[in-house]
Amino acid sequence: MTSKTLDSFLNENIADLKQRGLYNEIDPVQGANGPQITIAGKKLINLSSNNYLGLATDARLKEVAKAAVDSHGVGAGAVRTINGTLDLHIALEKKIAQFKGTEAAIAYQSGFNCNMAAISAVMDKHDAILSDELNHASIIDGCRLSKAKIIRFNHSDMADLREKAKAAVESGQYNKIMVITDGVFSMDGDIAKLPEIVEIAEEFDLITYVDDAHGSGVTGKGAGTVKHFGLQDKVDFQMGTLSKAIGVIGGYVAGKSNLIDWLKVRSRPFLFSTAVSPADAAASRKAIELLMESTELHDKLWENGRYLKEGLKKLGFDIGESETPITPCIIGEEKAAQEFSKRLFEEGVYAKSIVFPTVPQGTGRVRNMPTAAHTKEMLDEAIAIYEKVGKEMGII
Repeated sequence: MTSKTLDSFLNENIADLKQRGLYNEIDPVQGANGPQITIAGKKLINLSSNNYLGLATDARLKEVAKAAVDSHGVGAGAVRTINGTLDLHIALEKKIAQFKGTEAAIAYQSGFNCNMAAISAVMDKHDAILSDELNHASIIDGCRLSKAKIIRFNHSDMADLREKAKAAVESGQYNKIMVITDGVFSMDGDIAKLPEIVEIAEEFDLITYVDDAHGSGVTGKGAGTVKHFGLQDKVDFQMGTLSKAIGVIGGYVAGKSNLIDWLKVRSRPFLFSTAVSPADAAASRKAIELLMESTELHDKLWENGRYLKEGLKKLGFDIGESETPITPCIIGEEKAAQEFSKRLFEEGVYAKSIVFPTVPQGTGRVRNMPTAAHTKEMLDEAIAIYEKVGKEMGII
């Protein structure tokens, strides 16, 4: 017999989430996750993918992935520290370091794993971490795992960061203090104030950590937010994913050689979880090579981002203060955001609703992710559908 207590807990809480409009329904995609997708037999303009540059379906990446399967098999076969480190992993890490402008890099199985791995490998209960209040969940979990004191500072508020950094240093309680921030904040599309953060870090000798999951391939002509500001020599940890703009799966941390050497012997996902597959490693490397050779995809992404923003703003939608192609349409009440997303789906646009706890309560939204693969015709059709549904629901 299964636990009655567990059944009661699950049923009551799932019902509560549904009643409050906070329950997330998962929609399986039939086929590739491109600029247009098919869900439940319905063809939709896809504005919910993190496939910023369209590389997830790029023929050049598919070709090298297939070749890697033929030459190296479908799996790495072991953790990296036993005999799961393939020559493809080493080649990928060298290419990442070159791309990010650092001495070395280490690849992990996901971006989430990066933050769980790297933060807890360096920080412990005798330390403190200054964390932006809107940092990604994986950062929050990585900080918790480290057992360091977590000191949240107001979002992108440099006066608050300075005050809290000064207090932490002057308290004399901590061996090390880290400041950690997203490079691009995924829910609002704004960019971290890295020059000011680095200036404060230098004043108080803080360790600097930038999660650039939504910046790599997007900012800095593709090389990321740290490089956008020319701060490669000033930031200790550059973390990113291989699953968004890069189009594959996995994550990485780039930095000085001694940092990467330490992570290879002390970060638990590297030590205890099998490496990314040969196909993933080869395809990721190819994607980075393409970004280093040309800014064509990057430029198209930004062109499409500006086009969609202008269209939605002209209609009267609240698109927040995004500085990147990420384009939120802020609706407010959670149920209204979910209904808006549902109506867009019915009319032919897939733009997933984002509600609490992913964003603060009362700021429910649909988040639009235009990509380099969208055509102007697709974006025009999406804007027309937004106008129809927005007027129908009294949002605009």
